[in-house]
Amino acid sequence: MSILSQSRKEVEINRIIDAISQAVSDQRLPPGTRLVEGQLVETFGANRNHVRSAIQRLALRRIVTVLPNKGASVSEPTLEEANDVLSARALVEQGIIENLVGRATDLDLSRLKRHVQKEVAARDKGSRREIIKLSGDFHILLAVLNGNRVLTEILTDLITRSSLIIALYQRDKQLDCGCHDHEHIIHAIANGEKGKAIDLMRTHLQQVESGLNLAFWKNRTVDLDNVFSDS
Repeated sequence: MSILSQSRKEVEINRIIDAISQAVSDQRLPPGTRLVEGQLVETFGANRNHVRSAIQRLALRRIVTVLPNKGASVSEPTLEEANDVLSARALVEQGIIENLVGRATDLDLSRLKRHVQKEVAARDKGSRREIIKLSGDFHILLAVLNGNRVLTEILTDLITRSSLIIALYQRDKQLDCGCHDHEHIIHAIANGEKGKAIDLMRTHLQQVESGLNLAFWKNRTVDLDNVFSDS
């Protein structure tokens, strides 16, 4: 295969990966959704081998689960995985804030403020899908402004997996984008208040976690007789 052909193949595979990842992150593809290979080929107008490669790479990132004789589906994180993902995300985001404070330019701060304005507009419109997307994009933008591509890729994956966790375990379908939290974080970054910015991000992520039913399901056993006693 020529270098040009290889390059085109990678572009096509990444196009499929990005589209599926974004749909999961936006909660347009709920956990457990079957990803039928033939349907994806038709939807993307893609080569079957490219679709297969994309699914395999998404499986390595734990965004997709592939089971023998059952095919591929959007992953359904366990409680243990949910806790691990949220803990890892908190550590990564702390590092992102720590690196950004003191080096963020006026242009960087303007980009962050404009983004929050979009979040507020989405909240006022009541567009849950847009709120979810923009809220995640705010955190990714913080990573982008660090100028570290690997860090951005890591956080992007963690946010995509967080979206699966939220879709499975969120108590209420909230329409809160965390705009005020984001504004306070930007203000602390602008003022060079590293400790405060880190604390604000930690609190913000803890609030996201507190909106989940993780504690409710932990170590919980199910008695089928009780579950179906009224049936």
